[in-house]
Amino acid sequence: MNTKQPFEKVVASHATTVLRVCRAVLDVSEADDAWSETFLAALRAYPDLPADANVQAWLVTIAHRKSIDIVRARSRAAIPLADLPDRVSTLGVPGAGDGGDLIDALARLPDKQRRAVAYHHLGGLPYLEVAQLLGGTPEAARRAAADGIKSLRTSLADTTSKGAL
Repeated sequence: MNTKQPFEKVVASHATTVLRVCRAVLDVSEADDAWSETFLAALRAYPDLPADANVQAWLVTIAHRKSIDIVRARSRAAIPLADLPDRVSTLGVPGAGDGGDLIDALARLPDKQRRAVAYHHLGGLPYLEVAQLLGGTPEAARRAAADGIKSLRTSLADTTSKGAL
């Protein structure tokens, strides 16, 4: 019968491996945070872990996911500016002039294509998550986004060539 080690021994045995995994994805300061988050999550889940489980693989999986969470959080964080802009940007505001052609072209796309483009290219979601939001497969989500981008390119190229005449 396999018995589980006390959690303190698990930490001592696998701390270096977990830190290496975190540092492979993150810089040093963020890796320390991910290391801590890994062992906090592992501490909560450890009582339910089967005695015959591969503890190292389990911890590496947690460490990888915690590291990816930090990367995603970093990409969503606001970027501080030293000075505020002198005027309010109208970029992305419908009817404001800047980027209006793109917004209009995006609005003309079929619903599924528009949402796939927005979720993946603007929102940064992977196709698996886009598929879950749209209902369908990741391949269908990828196709809808690709078709949407192709339509946008064609539409914007037509608009640009008409404006040049």
